[in-house]
Amino acid sequence: MATTHSASGLRRLIGRLRWIHAAPLLAVLALTAWAFASPVGSSPDDDFHLVSTWCAVGGSDACAPGTDSDTRQVSTAFDSARCYVQVSTKSAACQEDLGLALDGPTVETKRGNFQSAYPGVYYATMRLFAGNDLVRSALVMRMVNLTLFVGLATALAALLPASRRQTLLWGWLVSLVPLGVFLIPSNNPSGWAITGVGTAFLALLGWFESPGKRRWALGALYVVGIVMAAGARGDAAVYAAGATLVAALLTASWNRQWLLRAIVPVAGLAVLAILFLTSRQAGVGVQGFAGGGTGVGDQAAEATGGIALAAYNLLMLPYLWTGVWGTWALGWFDTELPAIVPWAATAAFIVVAFAGFGLLTKRKALAIGGVLAVLVALPVYVLTAGGDAVGSQVQPRYLLPLIVLLALLLVTAPSGSRTVRFTRAQTFTILGALATANLVALQVNIRRYVTGADQQGFDLGAGAEWWWDGIPVGPMAVWIIGSLSFIALMAVVWPELRRKVAAP
Repeated sequence: MATTHSASGLRRLIGRLRWIHAAPLLAVLALTAWAFASPVGSSPDDDFHLVSTWCAVGGSDACAPGTDSDTRQVSTAFDSARCYVQVSTKSAACQEDLGLALDGPTVETKRGNFQSAYPGVYYATMRLFAGNDLVRSALVMRMVNLTLFVGLATALAALLPASRRQTLLWGWLVSLVPLGVFLIPSNNPSGWAITGVGTAFLALLGWFESPGKRRWALGALYVVGIVMAAGARGDAAVYAAGATLVAALLTASWNRQWLLRAIVPVAGLAVLAILFLTSRQAGVGVQGFAGGGTGVGDQAAEATGGIALAAYNLLMLPYLWTGVWGTWALGWFDTELPAIVPWAATAAFIVVAFAGFGLLTKRKALAIGGVLAVLVALPVYVLTAGGDAVGSQVQPRYLLPLIVLLALLLVTAPSGSRTVRFTRAQTFTILGALATANLVALQVNIRRYVTGADQQGFDLGAGAEWWWDGIPVGPMAVWIIGSLSFIALMAVVWPELRRKVAAP
């Protein structure tokens, strides 16, 4: 009898399962492929961020006090990890020659978060996973970061109403390929900034619109989002504050119930202010970057100045924005992507964005105008104040959390209206463009580190000079699994994106 009841319960459980329930697993597989697609030290300034992690919360065996307060004695492995940086033809095999053992020689360095240039929450959290093996620890951190993203997105999808699930899916999909999917499963705090800002906006929207226990769960997710964002980067605290204000503006009704709920975002703004003031990144917003850059905009900055430089930066600004879709190289700006990647990814964003404009209201127009104003004024001012031009200093990853917010805002349907709608052919074209961009970008990224970009060919394992030790799958399998998982993810979210629903 017990066996019969168990079998019946299992059948009922299976009967309630839908293809969309496979989405979290597919997202984990797709992002895991990106986590293994590049070696330790591959994201910008990773030597700085890895040192800061091992030196956080009292330091470790690989980090000892230096001769003064702004230096530390650290393993040379952190610097060795970047041996291939900015030489696109050089594979990551040099890491094996130099060695990444943390118990080897040490060197005194200033490259670390020793003067609280960044908030400490991200480094303190990652410190929990920093062991005696640099490679293994870095991979664990990457897996933790991608799991946090998928876990928060899944929780939001489960708690938000159907229309807001479409907001979540469209907003994330059209803003993350390829730069976002590279940074989220990385050792760079920018991944937390991206996750945190998007989570904070969606969760607060749900906090104002949802009843009962769901509201409190969404309120908790809002707190997680703002702490992740502001605990990773100082500028992300500003973006999270913007996400808070935008969600409040879209839902404001000025009755007693709304005012009581507004206590949470007011407290959130206070937390964001505290975390922002604990980092020295606030000074960049006032004075610009110090010391000039080494980017492609240096010659333009030298040839112009003042108003002329500001005008140049304003006219070149779209090049900075589209860097999140692949017009800028990945990694340390040494992994150039084929034109199909930015063309496909940018086109997908533009199509969805224009559909979002069809759901415009006065409040939404005001919110979009505010976010766009920041996307224009902030980089132009920071660059010009520091004497820099677009192409140096300010990187697309700094603006990606704000672009995620813009994407989510654009596809947010006003209360009572229908959500963003596309025909089957349009939906197929958008998702196909994203899948193509991801497939190509992942292949090129793996190739750059396995053999160097000077060698090409379909088989990523042929002539491989570098790959992870002890990993049972090779580079070709990682590419295939990651690409097929992303394609399958597009397929299982298709019904949710096509569902006819109205906003709360």
